[in-house]
Parts: sequence; structure tokens; C-alpha cells
Amino acid sequence: MTKLSDKRASRSNVYTIPPGTPFVDVLATGIRDLAGDEPENLTRCTVMLPTQRARRALQEAFLRQSAGRALLLPKLVALGELDEDELALSQPLDETTSGDIGHPLSVPPAMPGIRRRLLLARMIMSRPDIDIRADQAAWLAAELARLLDQVHTEQLSFDKLASLVPDEFAEHWQITLTFLEILTDAWPKILEEEGCIDPADRRNRLLETQAILWRREPPDDLIIAAGSTGTIPATADLLKVIAGLPHGMVVLPGFDADAGPAIWDRLSPTHPQYTMVQLLDHLGVDPSDVIPWPYETQKEPAINRLPLIRRALAPAGADLPGDKPEPVTEETLNGLTRIDCPTPQEEAKTIALMMRETLETPGKTAALITPDRVLARRVAAALKRWNIEIDDSAGVPLAQSPPGTFLRLSAHMAAENLAPVPLLAALKHPFAGGGMPPGKLHRDIRKLESAILRGPRPAPGIAGLRLALRHKKESLDDLLAFLEQTVQPFHQALRTPSVSLRDIMRAHIGMAEKLASTDQEEGAQRLWAKEDGEAAMTLIAELSEAADDLGPIDGTVYPALLDTLLSGAAVRPRYGQHPRLFIWGLLEARLQRADVMILGSLNENAWPPEAKANPWMSRPMLSDFGLPLPERRIGLTAHDFTQAFCAPHVILTRAERVDGTPSMPSRWLLRLENLIEANGWQQPAHRESAWMAWSQALDAPAQVKSVSSPKPTPPVDVRPRELSVSRIETWVRDPYAIYAQYILNLKPLPNLEEDPSARDRGIIIHDILDDFIRAHPKTLPDDAFGALIKIGQTAFEPYAPWPNIKAFWWPRFEIIAEWFIHHERRRREKGYTLLAAETKGDISLNGPAGLFTITARADRIDKTPAGTLAILDYKTGQPPTEKMANSGIAPQLPLEAIIAERGGFASIPETPVGELTIIHLSGGREPGKDIPYKDDIKALIKKTASGLQKRIDAFDRPETPYLSRATPMFLHRTGDYDHLARVKEWSSGSGDDQ
Repeated sequence: MTKLSDKRASRSNVYTIPPGTPFVDVLATGIRDLAGDEPENLTRCTVMLPTQRARRALQEAFLRQSAGRALLLPKLVALGELDEDELALSQPLDETTSGDIGHPLSVPPAMPGIRRRLLLARMIMSRPDIDIRADQAAWLAAELARLLDQVHTEQLSFDKLASLVPDEFAEHWQITLTFLEILTDAWPKILEEEGCIDPADRRNRLLETQAILWRREPPDDLIIAAGSTGTIPATADLLKVIAGLPHGMVVLPGFDADAGPAIWDRLSPTHPQYTMVQLLDHLGVDPSDVIPWPYETQKEPAINRLPLIRRALAPAGADLPGDKPEPVTEETLNGLTRIDCPTPQEEAKTIALMMRETLETPGKTAALITPDRVLARRVAAALKRWNIEIDDSAGVPLAQSPPGTFLRLSAHMAAENLAPVPLLAALKHPFAGGGMPPGKLHRDIRKLESAILRGPRPAPGIAGLRLALRHKKESLDDLLAFLEQTVQPFHQALRTPSVSLRDIMRAHIGMAEKLASTDQEEGAQRLWAKEDGEAAMTLIAELSEAADDLGPIDGTVYPALLDTLLSGAAVRPRYGQHPRLFIWGLLEARLQRADVMILGSLNENAWPPEAKANPWMSRPMLSDFGLPLPERRIGLTAHDFTQAFCAPHVILTRAERVDGTPSMPSRWLLRLENLIEANGWQQPAHRESAWMAWSQALDAPAQVKSVSSPKPTPPVDVRPRELSVSRIETWVRDPYAIYAQYILNLKPLPNLEEDPSARDRGIIIHDILDDFIRAHPKTLPDDAFGALIKIGQTAFEPYAPWPNIKAFWWPRFEIIAEWFIHHERRRREKGYTLLAAETKGDISLNGPAGLFTITARADRIDKTPAGTLAILDYKTGQPPTEKMANSGIAPQLPLEAIIAERGGFASIPETPVGELTIIHLSGGREPGKDIPYKDDIKALIKKTASGLQKRIDAFDRPETPYLSRATPMFLHRTGDYDHLARVKEWSSGSGDDQ
């Protein structure tokens, strides 16, 4: 390897590949240059990289440079996932070399992540001072595990934890310290019993072992550590050893070697160069001794944006007189685009369009770099518009993958005992097959939905569904039998107050697999197929293996526990789905480069992330204990921003509003804006503003037309010739609803699990009062209240399949019943006589197209002491006012009076109507109230009759349209057919509203 050592004479063994340069490609070029023309020289080189993804990226860089030819590669090692096999093979240990450090194979195994979480959760639940559910304990256990990893990563000990909370600190910190005894006292004993150590501790030990090996016996081959910033102390220690090796090289990503002491002496943790200067201090290397990576084919970037970002992010007080090596000019903005989008949805669509445009140039690549996983998923979804599948380096959350979603939905379906919403959510999932031919289960579920699941919620369980189906035409016995057989075992486990996690998971998986089966394929084959199914099965297997470590749980918390345990897991494709388009997280982007670099979601709390408070320690405690403050993460993100920003072609995007709230641009964008404005330059946003217009044009119609309200004019012979008085009211307010219901024959679909409607409540109350009045037309019994309650109990029995109906209405009915009996006694004492209750009547009126029939069902008609008729209408909802009746938009009572005066009600002769009264039955603070019409009844009847005749005459003409919302009672209330009439479109101010 003399050739390698000959080519790297320098003041130190620490190098940098500057920002704006494709790191892995330049690194690969340099390594090949150092190795020379002898292919076997590469095999004598070891390259240590931060992650497995960086390892794969360097492999791909070598492949690109070899033009597809066979190539012997260096040994590539991922520092973050170092294992004992790599250490054992890198330099064999014997008794003379191992000494007191031990063989790497003797390092205890790491505690599996799932098992550690369940053990910690069990310890939390076992504490006598905490009453906590299993799902809450699992979430808290994840936070404890994160604290464990932080402490091990920083090579700290819990021994000095007690001294962090003096008496003057807040009491809750004292409580926290007591709770953390789980980690300080109990957890080490668990690890000792299990013969395991924490994963971060094991990584530290392996890195320390490697460092000791190379320090004692420096290898003769070249060792290169590349791409690491040394934020992990154990990694920094290893980098120090590598930098001191005769053939060792440390290659930093994006170190600004030209910043100078003006910046290096004033760095704060939020600065992009802070962590690397700290690392250099640990290595004993002066920043000025770091030199560019020595490769022969290095080319200066076409645009050097490093001076611009250096000046923009310079620490306060830093003096940069010359800003060498070149001054900051407006030309450094070339290739830089900024796009501020109205919403995240628009941002995702614009980014997808830019990535799609990249593919128009052969060989050109584009990458979206963002810490915002929601934006990443939106962009991936938007690219499917052009049938482009793209790989998100962060993967898809397992809980949101098809198998994870189906497991969660099926668990909640059983836990809520087949309630409509969770039942339909689970059984309409694509995985649901029900052991039936494809499509049959979904057809049966739609029948079940339309029959009983829409409207008030049925009684729980299979029994409730069967009860609700009792009087329906649909025969769904096979479906209900299948559900009963499949769901019942798991439902029983959920109702068990103390059950093992393994048993309840076994019941759940058995149910899910049976639900997922079809008549041609077993459920397990469908559910656990592909990468997401394999990831779900792996997690379930790990949970099942470690289930006993949690101990017994209350079965009712299992769905929430499953949601908690699935959170954090991700499904990552083994291979990218598109060779030229990428979505990278910040760490992946640090070492890679694409032709077009899109930095997305550049808002505060995304770039950089929010500096969240530590749940266990205050800031002074973190500092005293030795854990890094949240600002260090901001500095790492700033470094990643700088790396990507210095690329030749960069697009910066953000959303101006997120979830309807104005967003704040990233602090780095604001500092760049200030620098650009101070120099009087043109902002980059003005250069590519057309992107937003193109993005919006994607979904814009070819021609925008003004939308007017619908004016259907069907032939007269298809128009209705009979309407009830309640539909006459609709005819006045919203003729289009009559058109949709009677001519188009469309009926509104009830909502799922909707609250019992006022109409249904009115029907029940009306029927009860009708039965009572008919049973006692002249005199009331001594126990009139008891008799009315008995009738009410009988009337509510048919609604047993919908228990919420009785739960909502029965207490109110009892209040109404008491008021009604007192009201009825007073009324009869005044001389009113019952003539009819719930009686039907009708009259026919002449129209140009023939007879038009008006029907009615009067709640009650009495004879007044004066001998006239009194028409009463029971209202359980909001009653109309007399003013509404006079204006014609609430004509029900006047119309019933017209029918009565013309002898339209059977057994009631033609008699003048003297009273119109609404009896409001609310069952609230004011149980009931008489609301009589006080104006001239005869004039009101005459006016209503004239208006009705005019309406009949008008709609018997073919040119009269059925207008939408012609005379609405309340503008803000929506009707059943407003969506069909597109009311929101034509009532927004454009177009004709009549």
C-alpha cells in the first residue's frame, strides 16, 4: 500500500469534502485514485461510514464509476451498526493481543428493542405509586428506553442523577427522580439476570474494542472513516484513533475549511460547523490543518455557494472582511429557486411536478430532502399521477401500511363490539375477504350498511345486529354467522380483565387471518405477503416472543396497546422504486447528491426541528448531567441544510399556511433574505414563479364557467299530483328537493351512528300521545300519568335494537308525560272536547293539469267551547313561529285548517276553524308550552289557500322550474339535496343565484 501513503502527504490525517460536492462519488474517486491501477489494492482498504444507507450509497458510487464492470470493493463498515463479526475478522485476537479488553465475541448481546420496552412497561405498571394502563406504560417505556440510549451514547452514568435535584427545585422533579429509580436501581439487575446490555451500550463497547485494537497494533492497510461528524463520543474516540494511525484518514462531510477563526471562535451549538469543530478539538487537530480530500479528478463546483451561506449563518460579531476564497456576489444565486406555496398540498404537488419535469432530461436525477414525513408521503402520492413509484428513505409507518391498518381496524372493531363505524372500516378494507369469493363480502357489507347500520346505532354485538335485521327484507344470516364465529373468541379475550398479551394476540391474529381469507386463498398468505406484510409479521413475532415479559393486562386496553407498539416501526423498501427520483431524510442526503436538490417544508419546527423540552430533566439538569441540549440537533440540521444548499441546482420550498395557520419561514431562509436584501439583489423566488402557475393548472379545468343555480323544468305529466302538508312546506322553501325526491326518486342516505333525529323522536311521542288520547277520549283515569308511562314503555319496545334512542329520549318523555297530563286536565276543564287524534285527511284542488291532492295527518282536532275547531300540532323540535306561517314558509297548520273547513277529515263535518295551536314538547327546563296563533285565523287561512292555488297553477306550467332554496327559512342550514344542487358553488357570489 505504498502508493496509498505516497499520495496523502498532509499536515494531518483529517480531510474534508466541501459542501456542494457529491460526497460519496468524490470519496470513491479519491479511493480509486489512491489505490492506483492494481484492482486488488482496493480490497486492502477499510472504509467506515455512518449508516448502512451510506454504505450502500458508496457501493453504488463505485458501481457508477466502473461503468458496470466487475470491481473489487474496499471493506465497507457501518459505524452505527458495527457487529462483532466485523471486529473479529478485521484483526484476529489472541491471548497476547486481547489482554484485558476481552474478545469482541464476548460482548454480551443487546436486549431486543421490543422486549426491553415490554420489560420497562411491566416495571412501570408494578409501581405501587402509579395507576397506569398497559398502553400508557408502553408509551412511557419508550421514553425511558430513549433516555437509556441517550445516557449510554454520551458515555454517562446514572450515579450522579440524585445530585441533580436539590431541595429548591420543583417538587415534580423530585417525583421524576423517584420514578427514574426504575433505570438506576431495577433495570441494571434485569440486564444482569438476562445476560444482556442495552443496544447503545453494546455499540459503545464494540467501538471501544476496535479503537483499542488499532491503537495497540496499527494496521498496515488504509483505514478511512468518512461522513461522520462524531456526535457519538464512542465514535469520536474511534475517529481519534483512526486519525492517529499511520495509514488512517478521517474525511469530514462539508467542513468549511475557509471559515477562519472569526467564525470558529464564536460558534454556538446551533451553527452548522459547531459539531465538527468540537470533533476536531477532540481529535487534537486545528481547524486550519483540515485540507480538501486529495483526489486527482476534483473539479471546482460551477457555483460556489458556500461563501453566501457562510455569511448568512455567521455567528453574531464575526468579522468577515474579505470572505475568502471568493467574494459573495449575486451570481452565487444562480441555480437557486425559492417557491412559497399557499398550503402543504400545493407544495407537494409543485414538488412532484418539478421532479416529473426532471425525467424529461435523460440521465438527470432529482431528490426531495425533507424532515417532514407528511410532505414526503404527499409527494410520493402526487407522483402516482404519472405512474411513478418513488422510494422514501424513511419508509412508510407500519401502522399506516395495509397490514398494520387492517390489524388496528380489526382490533377496534371487536373492541367496540361491532359498532357500525369500526365494523365498516374493518370489513371494507381491501384485505377483508371473509372466506368468500372475491367481492361477495363487500356486497354483503353494503347490504348490511343500508339495512341497519345507517341511522341510529344498533344494539351491540351480533345479537344487536340480528335484532335490528328482524323486520328487514335482507337475509344476511351467513354473514352474521361468519362474524359471530370469527370475532367472538377475540371479543371474549378483550372482555377478560386479566389476560396475557400472547393469548390475546393469538386470538387477534387468528381473527385477522380468518377475516382476510377468501375461498381461494388463506388469510395468512394475503396478510403477510410483500414487504409490509413481512415487516408486520416480524413485529408480531417479536411481540409474541416477548409477550410474557409484560405480564397480564386488561383486555380492554389491547387495541390502544397495539397502536402504541406499532408506532415508530416503519416499512422500508429493500430497493428504490425509481432509479432517478429520490426522497431522502437529512442524514441520507448528507452524503449524496442529485442533479436537482429540492429542500421541502422549510418552515420553523421542521427546518430546524422544534427544540422540545426533555420529559425527564430541565435544561440545567441536562447540562449538569452531561446530556446535550436540544440546540445541538438544530446545529446538525443546519449542517445538513448547508450541505444541500451548496449544490449547483437547488429549489427551496415551503407552505405559507399549515393546517389553516400562518407558518413561519425557517430561520435560515430569513437570514438569507436579509443578506440578499441588504445587497440589493433579486430574491430567487421571482426567477421561477411559473412553477406555481403550472402546478395549479394541473387540476384546473380547461375552461372555467360561471355556475348558476339549477332550474330543472320536467314535463308536467311527471310532476307530483299529490303532496302532504309537510312536503308543501318543502315545496315552498326548496322546490328542488321535491324535484329530487318525487321526480328523480332520490332519497337521502342516513349518516352512520347518527343521533336520533327530531323527526323520529316526534313520531314516537306522537304515537304515544295518540294512543293515550284514543284510550281516554272523554275522562282521564285516576292514575293518568301511570297509564301514559305504560303506553310509552310499550311504544319504546320496537326500538330495543337501538338502545341509544331510549337512553336519549325516555328521560325527556317522562318529563313531557307529567306536563302533558296537567295540560290535558286543564284543557278538558275549560270545555274542550276531543274530536280526533292522528287523523288523516285530504282535499283535491283544481289545477291547469288536473286535480292536485293535499294530504295531512293532524295530530289532534278538538271542539272549542265556542263550537269551532281547534287544530293542534305537537312539536318536539324547534317550532315555527306565527310570522313564518303568515309569510308562507311554514304553512302546515293553515293547510290543515283548509282541509278541516272543507270536510277533508273523516267524521269531522265542515266547521270553521277558530284556533291554531302548536304544543311544544321539549322535555327540558320548560317541559311543554302552548303557542297559539293570535292573528286573524280566517285571514291566514284565506291567504294560505290563495298562495297554494297560485303555486299549483304555476307548477302546472312546463316552463316553471324547481328552484333550489327558493325561500329558505335559515340560510346556514343545509338541505338533503343541497350537494346535488351544487349550492355552495352558485351561492358563493359568482353566477346567478336564482
